[in-house]
Amino acid sequence: MHIQHQISLASYNTFGIPAVASHFIELERIETLKEISLAKNIPEQKYILGGGSNILISANPQGLVIHNCLKGIHLISETASEVVVEVASGENWHQWLMYALQQGWYGLENLALIPGTVGAAPIQNIGAYGAEVKNYISEVKIWLWETQEYQILSASQCQFNYRDSIFKHSLKDKCFICSVTFKLNKKAIVNITYAPLHQEFGSMELMDITPLMVAEAVIRIRKSKLPDPALMGNAGSFFKNPVITEEQFFNLQAGYPHLPFYKQSNNTYKIPAAWLIEQCGWKGYKGPRAGVHDKQALVLVNLHQAKGQDILELANLIIHSVSEKFNISLSPEVQCW
Repeated sequence: MHIQHQISLASYNTFGIPAVASHFIELERIETLKEISLAKNIPEQKYILGGGSNILISANPQGLVIHNCLKGIHLISETASEVVVEVASGENWHQWLMYALQQGWYGLENLALIPGTVGAAPIQNIGAYGAEVKNYISEVKIWLWETQEYQILSASQCQFNYRDSIFKHSLKDKCFICSVTFKLNKKAIVNITYAPLHQEFGSMELMDITPLMVAEAVIRIRKSKLPDPALMGNAGSFFKNPVITEEQFFNLQAGYPHLPFYKQSNNTYKIPAAWLIEQCGWKGYKGPRAGVHDKQALVLVNLHQAKGQDILELANLIIHSVSEKFNISLSPEVQCW
């Protein structure tokens, strides 16, 4: 086990925040987790770092930053209709997804080009373009820091919800996700119900659309809307889309007849956070160091050597603005350190 000290994290987070880790380790072997648990000379607080695409570092982390480099894709079982595949948590999400498509394993294509690692997928219950990863996860293998043992959680035990899971609540800071096991289809079931995706295919017959074509369309849409972190520091969508009650929705719609919405199965309504932010005048905002992307109001950007606190202050201003105008509370999707 090799612990490094005073390591710059600027290249490890897509915001490009110039934070420094007091203790840092590249985790390449799953056995190292036990060594970390038993070690006496490292901080108790642990920060798990994957692709760094969903974090905002607002201060130098004083605990142990664990950079997840675990790799491996293993076919567990296969039938005529489906496959079960275990994927190490340090694998790149998009690369794994494209590999699955190449193998003829389908279901994840709508989640193409989401940045980050496989281990982050169940934490966030990542979703996009009419799909959520919870529908394809069969189990998650974790290491429990306190009891120093592995545990297998079924999908139901993960308590998946909209951009949410048990890993943000009772298991927050208490475990390390080692691998995620997926159950994928061998028969293509194309999902283009999400409006922008449906528009990409125009009048094409559903039977003529392949999962790979769906993934390629998703990639085109995402690239057209989201800035490249290599050119402009960002963490993708910063806020979750808020879900409001039916009463709130009808009251809001009375004042905004063209309000975009997605009705949920429990008579609640999901409102696009980007629309709310844009209505408050934030889209394209440029501050001294941080701003809001001019093509996608959900994306906060590092304009000029921003620190984490600069991004956080801008986020709080936006939250306050939306609350004042619409009486709706925005919640960050990005995890703040």
